[in-house]
Amino acid sequence: MKNILKKFSLMILIIIPLILIGGCEKKFTNYKNNNQDNTVVIGYDNTFVPMGFLDENNEVVGFDIDLAKEVFSRLNMNVKFQNIDWSMKDTELDSGNIDALWNGYTLTEERKKKVEYSNPYLTNKQVIVTLDNSSIKNKSDLKGKLLGTQQGSAGFDVIEKDTNIVNNLQDKTPILYDSFDNAFRDLEFGRVDAVVADEVLAKYYISNSNKQNFVILKDNFGEESFVIGFKKGNTSLSNKVNKALTEVKEDKTFDKIYKKWFN
Repeated sequence: MKNILKKFSLMILIIIPLILIGGCEKKFTNYKNNNQDNTVVIGYDNTFVPMGFLDENNEVVGFDIDLAKEVFSRLNMNVKFQNIDWSMKDTELDSGNIDALWNGYTLTEERKKKVEYSNPYLTNKQVIVTLDNSSIKNKSDLKGKLLGTQQGSAGFDVIEKDTNIVNNLQDKTPILYDSFDNAFRDLEFGRVDAVVADEVLAKYYISNSNKQNFVILKDNFGEESFVIGFKKGNTSLSNKVNKALTEVKEDKTFDKIYKKWFN
C-alpha cells in the first residue's frame, strides 16, 4: 500500500507541472493568434455625424473614419470599427473590447487620468442649439428651461461643471439622450428648449438635414480638443498613432480629408 501511495503521489507531482505548462503555452498561443491579423478595434458612436456614422447604404463613413483608415494604413495595421454605447466607452476600453476611442473624443482633465491619449488633431466647441423663435439668446436664458444632450458626451460634462447652469435648469439636471438625433428631434417638437452639442456635429446635422428653424447661439461653453483615447498604459499604440498623425498632417493628407467633410 505504501508503494502504491508513493507511486500515486509521484504521478501527481509530474502531471500538475505539465498541466500548468500546457495552460501557459495555450494562453501564449492564443495571444499570438489574436494578434496575427494586426487588427485595431476602434469604438465609435454610429450616429455621430460627421465624425463617424452610418450612411444611407449602411456603410461606416466620416472624418474620423477616413483619418483612422489613413493612419493605420501607414502603420500596416488593419482597422475595425465597432459601434458602442457611448456612455459605456470607458468600460469598453478598460475591458479590452476595443483598442481605441476615435469619434470626436474630447480631451478633459478627468479623461487624462483614465486613458492614454494622442496629440490633439482637431478643435471643437460645445454649442447651444435652439429654435429660431426661441427666447433663449445666451446661457443665462437657460434658467428654468429644459436642456438636452447626449449621455456620456462632452456636452454633458460641460453642463455638469457649470453649477450655475445646472442649478437653474427646470429639473436641476439636463435631459439625457442615447443619441443627438433623438435630442434634436425632441428640440424640433418642443419637448426640450435647447440642446448642447459638439459644434462639428451641430453644423453638419443642420446643414445636411435642411432644418432651417435651428439656430446655433454665439454663446458657448468654450473651445476644446479632439484626441484618440487608448487604454491607460498603452503607450506603444498611442506613440505609433501620434507618429503617423504627424506624417498625415505634414504631407497635407489631413487637409484633403478635412476638406471632404468640412468644405
